[in-house]
Amino acid sequence: MPEDFEENSTESIDWERYLGAARRRTWHFLLPLFLVWSSVWVASWFMPSVYRSGTLILVEQPSVPSSLVPSNISDNLQQRLDSIRQQILSRTRLLHIIDQFNLYPESRAHESQDQLVERMSKDIEIDLVRSPDQQNLTSFNVYYSSRDPHIAQQVTSELTNLFITANLENRQRQSENTTNFLQQQVEQAAKDLAAQEQKVSQFKEQHIGELPGQLQSNLEILHGMQSQLQNEQNALNNARERNVYLQSLVSQYQNARAARSTAGAAGDAVPMGLPAIDQELDRLRSQLADLKSRYTDEYPDVRKLKEQISNTVKMKQQIEAEMKSAASRPTTATAPVDDADLKTDTPTLELQSQLKANQVEIANRERSISYLQTQVAQYQARLNQSPIREQELTELMRGYDQSKADYDSLLKRKNESELATNLEQQQQGEHFSVLDPPNLPTKPTSPNRLKLFGMGLAAGLVLGGVVAGGAEFLDGRVYTEAELKKLIPAEVIVEIPAVISPAEQKRQTRQLRIRIAAAAAVALVMIIALAITYVRL
Repeated sequence: MPEDFEENSTESIDWERYLGAARRRTWHFLLPLFLVWSSVWVASWFMPSVYRSGTLILVEQPSVPSSLVPSNISDNLQQRLDSIRQQILSRTRLLHIIDQFNLYPESRAHESQDQLVERMSKDIEIDLVRSPDQQNLTSFNVYYSSRDPHIAQQVTSELTNLFITANLENRQRQSENTTNFLQQQVEQAAKDLAAQEQKVSQFKEQHIGELPGQLQSNLEILHGMQSQLQNEQNALNNARERNVYLQSLVSQYQNARAARSTAGAAGDAVPMGLPAIDQELDRLRSQLADLKSRYTDEYPDVRKLKEQISNTVKMKQQIEAEMKSAASRPTTATAPVDDADLKTDTPTLELQSQLKANQVEIANRERSISYLQTQVAQYQARLNQSPIREQELTELMRGYDQSKADYDSLLKRKNESELATNLEQQQQGEHFSVLDPPNLPTKPTSPNRLKLFGMGLAAGLVLGGVVAGGAEFLDGRVYTEAELKKLIPAEVIVEIPAVISPAEQKRQTRQLRIRIAAAAAVALVMIIALAITYVRL
């Protein structure tokens, strides 16, 4: 068993067999290798050279901090760049560039405009450069490939200018559109606010005196009117009492004069009205003392009582004076005094004048009381309507406050948007700037002849190995002892060595040298081709 394992191991690494096959199949290996490699390498030199020019565009941040002037443009630079890219790579723009630089002259005869646009789109590359955290876009590269290096540089420069110009125009247009939109919203909000103000103003005009803000003043006015009404009622009662008093005085005075005119003797002239006048004076003086204990001398009721007391005292003095003059006259029969004499008597006229004034005062007091009662009822009605008006005004003010808040907010945003628009118009906002101008390529980027060289070499090696292996596999001759053992189950007893003549030996030596020379020539050619390819890159 160990012997079989050793035998299998020896057979698996039979180097002599492989070396012999290599010597026998040299041409089967070299010819496919050289043919495939040379075909690929030569074909790479017939392929047109393509030059690529590129530029680096930096995304510069606004010169004014966003905390001072907030931007009114979308902050998604990726979406904005995609939009700009679609604008630049549009059919109209690309056709204009193709006509401007006379691109693809050899293909215009047999290709349509759409095919030319599609071809140019494939020749344009945009490579985004992000920050280390892969969140912010900091810059991007623009490449264009062409067979002419100068054309590649010129087209790349044109594309760069289009990117910068399109970005500025888009930002300004978006900023102006935002400002115009906010201006329209502000105007609409101003109209809504004016309408709310008009509603509030009309409501206040319609319900003046019933508004919640006038509640305290209405209470004060109502309290004052109620006090004034009470005073007027008290004054009316006093005036009515005075009216009764004056009427009694007039009656008593007329009775006293009539009694004195009919009396024949001096002793009969007894002042029948003086006791009543004294009683009235006592009552008025006691009432005056009571009022003076509570009010000053300037109080209206105090002044009226003083006036009544003064008039009553004068009346009493006049009666006493008339009685004295009547007593001093001789006792004679006198004619009865008629009503005309009584009416023309001075005290009587004064009392009647006071009585008329008192009646006028009573009428005025009654009208004043009626007016005050009407006013009190109106203010009480206003107080009763105040809760309802407060609720209605609250509803109106809620709409007004909301409109005012909306207007203030929109006005603030509009002002900030105008600042941002001015910033964009002055090109102080976020913008693109060329960090590396488009370069003039000196070496082609495609085809990659060094890569094609390696690919052709690998393909030749594979094909040569396949051809050599196939030829060895299809050859029915036996070259080694191991192969013979596989064909014959018996053991080899005798081995006859090969008898080679000098001519055959010379021929084999010559063939070996030819194979070595051929392999060296192939290797040398490949080395020279590799050097040429490397130098031409």
